[in-house]
Amino acid sequence: MRHAVRLGSALTLALTVAAAGCSSPDASGDSDAAGAEATTVTSCGRKLAFGGAPERAVTLDQSSTETLLELGLADRIAGTSNLKTKVADEYADAYEDVPVISPKILTGERLREATPDVVVSSFTDLFTKDQVGTRRELADLDLPSYVSAVDCPQHNDPGKTPFDLLFDDYANLGRIFGVEDRAGKLVAEQRDAVKTAARTGENVAGKPTVVWLYSVYKGLPYVAGGTGMPSEMSRLLGAGNAFDDVNEDWPEVSWEAIAERDPDVIVVGDLSERGAPGDSADEKLDMMRKDPLVSELTAVTENRIIEVPGIEMDPSVRTVNTLRLVADGLQKLGYVR
Repeated sequence: MRHAVRLGSALTLALTVAAAGCSSPDASGDSDAAGAEATTVTSCGRKLAFGGAPERAVTLDQSSTETLLELGLADRIAGTSNLKTKVADEYADAYEDVPVISPKILTGERLREATPDVVVSSFTDLFTKDQVGTRRELADLDLPSYVSAVDCPQHNDPGKTPFDLLFDDYANLGRIFGVEDRAGKLVAEQRDAVKTAARTGENVAGKPTVVWLYSVYKGLPYVAGGTGMPSEMSRLLGAGNAFDDVNEDWPEVSWEAIAERDPDVIVVGDLSERGAPGDSADEKLDMMRKDPLVSELTAVTENRIIEVPGIEMDPSVRTVNTLRLVADGLQKLGYVR
């Protein structure tokens, strides 16, 4: 649920942002921060100018937090929020020193308290008046906001894939924070992972259809539609997303609709740590096995189920891991020649 809290006094936020800009150049302990040159990037149609590398970033979601941690920027995260699940093991040590402003969606009041010099988010819908404020409101207060290119299709080159856009994010963040080498290495590693998956896809027989089951809310399933990252992962792996015809990232459907699509494989996202009813993979599997229609599907009766971390179904630094997990799952299920 979103919190109905207004952004608050523009003057107050302006003062706190100005205070953040007066921090010591060496506060981050990273020599790159002090030596970084001014740079300009475009994010979701808005130009962002930086006189030097930010030292107090606030992230609005877990995916953004983990991306900055992967880039070695733990000491420049002034606060994080909106955790869906446990932070990945490889980031756990660095994450211990990151202030958690809120485990849920951040409000404008808590953002002010963190005195950031940049806000980073994977999703445009986290910038609203009843949350941290709109991007225009923040820009008017000289607080730049970076939004993932994956969530801004109207501003992107239509020839780019979601993974291309994700890699653009790494490159842009590398420029913003003065860690271009780290960002370049990450892009190269993940491009190799995508190429490996595509080679697997070339050997997948029969183009199996896949339902990507993200969550269940009040008994109704949310699955991957045609505009989300799972659609691209399906394509790379020589499969078809069963709900590609739905022009949404995560549409709410019915169990009957899933039964009608009769998928060859069901990918189940596990969000156990989030703790809401229907979040864990076990709960989803139990619901499918009890549903009179879905329980009769071949994918269920023959256990053609692939479990993945739910957060990795969204675009993030961890998505290539789920790409590998699904590729391995298709191999084990006998779809790879």
